Amino acid sequence: MEADDALLIERDGDVVTMTMNRPPANALNNALVGRLLDTFRALSREVSPPGIVLTGQGERFFSAGGDIKEVAGIEISRPRMRSFHALLCEMERYPGPFVCAVRGYAVGGALEFLLHADYVVANRECKVGFPEINHGLLPAAKGIRKAVQKLGLREAQALLYWGDLTDAQRALQIGAINEIASTAEVMVRAREVCRYLRGKERKLFAAIKRSLNLTGQMDDAALEAVTIEDLAAYLVDDSSAQARSRFLSKQPRKA
Repeated sequence: MEADDALLIERDGDVVTMTMNRPPANALNNALVGRLLDTFRALSREVSPPGIVLTGQGERFFSAGGDIKEVAGIEISRPRMRSFHALLCEMERYPGPFVCAVRGYAVGGALEFLLHADYVVANRECKVGFPEINHGLLPAAKGIRKAVQKLGLREAQALLYWGDLTDAQRALQIGAINEIASTAEVMVRAREVCRYLRGKERKLFAAIKRSLNLTGQMDDAALEAVTIEDLAAYLVDDSSAQARSRFLSKQPRKA
């Protein structure tokens, strides 16, 4: 296990668990955001990027979002927001599976993490929302856009305009999380899902993820270029060829 003051990192084969470690609420200060950003970037550069499970230390908070004590003026807040935006970008384009294991509150910037994840497992005590509007702050514009993409305009408006918190059952209904598990099972289930997704053919998974996350920002010419680029990447890959061969071997022969 690797650790510093803000983040614990544990690797088990092809799954890396990152635990935000800033008691009592795992608030996202500059050090933690920077550590997360560096770790996502480093893992994405590996030849075969592992799956990532992100969680928070303790059972009451995944994370309470941005550390409001650091919002002391524009000169401090501007570089902080740039780092946070860069982290959301890395989460979105990370080529392997990215799963969040949520116990307790995941609000503000932490909800933005959930919206950029591929899958979210949460406990019944989970609460999500954007309460920062009630405290003189806003989410990142990228987080607002992702809220609309994942939840729909009306649900995003409800969370952003009112600033109220939503319980786990409602979060499941609107698509902020994927499933509910008991507190004791959240990490087990999150790692299980992450390992399952990591077992998919790597280049195909990365291509699907890129298309799901980025094609809404592209014109038709760019979409064609991405499709052709992906085709060249996975058709010549041995594991993809083996998967097609296994499928074809099971098909009945024509008379």
